[in-house]
Amino acid sequence: MRRREFITVLGGGVAAWPVAARAQPATMPVIGFLSSASRNFDDSSRLAPFRQGLSEAGYTEGRNVAIEYRGADYQLDRLPTLAAELTRRQVSLIAAGGTPASALAAKSATATIPIVFTNAADPVQIGLVASLNRPGGNITGFTQLGAELGAKRLGLLRELVPSATSIAILVNPNRPGVDAQSAQAQEAARTLGLQLHILKASSERDFDAAFLTLIQLRASALVISADALFNDRRDQLIALASRYSVPTIYEWRDAVVAGGLISYGTIRLDGYRQIGILAGRILKGEKPANLPVMQPTKFELVINLKTANALGLTIPPGVLAIADDVVE
Repeated sequence: MRRREFITVLGGGVAAWPVAARAQPATMPVIGFLSSASRNFDDSSRLAPFRQGLSEAGYTEGRNVAIEYRGADYQLDRLPTLAAELTRRQVSLIAAGGTPASALAAKSATATIPIVFTNAADPVQIGLVASLNRPGGNITGFTQLGAELGAKRLGLLRELVPSATSIAILVNPNRPGVDAQSAQAQEAARTLGLQLHILKASSERDFDAAFLTLIQLRASALVISADALFNDRRDQLIALASRYSVPTIYEWRDAVVAGGLISYGTIRLDGYRQIGILAGRILKGEKPANLPVMQPTKFELVINLKTANALGLTIPPGVLAIADDVVE
């Protein structure tokens, strides 16, 4: 090849390089989705609202964002390892759901990767953020006010069973913030003139024993406290409440639709949509420290009249009047 021809060919190749470089797709951000729940995310109801929130913020999985999933199957001691995996993967952001332990594990794993969380604990009390308005650091999210709503659930159950002198509450002893949750419930019970028994279950294997203890204590009704394990295993709890004829109040309407007596809480899974929106805002450049922790603004009361009739209960007209939905 002549020198002039070589220079021409080389020059043409150099000119082509920037064009080829411009054709390369930009690196797609990766979100690490960390949950205390099942590792099987194929049918996870949490993902649909999370993806919806991302979409509202301009991100679609597989098009301009990727998501890697890690689930602990309620083995909370696995969460630190899973969070460390996502950190080593150098994901762009971690979304932590389920029990508050997920968010705490993510926070312990990284002080630089942004984190968004949704759970029912008080994020200030358990040390996730400095304050709701000014989270500080690399983390923000959505709090479902689980403990705060516990007093309301206790009051509603008292209205349904006015003769009750003692009521039980089921808590997960492994849940971060459980002591504060129990203390608030005890204070609400004292205000209502009730004796409150604390029952504990850290897995579904403990449910039968908890209900047997409830019967031995002659508690008249049961509050299922806010916890990801109890929400995901609601069918087992509903079956036990039916077997022992125990009036029971739950966190979300799903339990009432499935046969539970009554629920009072936030809109089911709205927290996942909200952290999807927050994740999108952070991917666009906003800082978690400047994004206040979001709180629910909508709550719903749902009653199952068929279950009430089976328990021999008459729902007070005042409670029916404020119900958002009645299952007949």
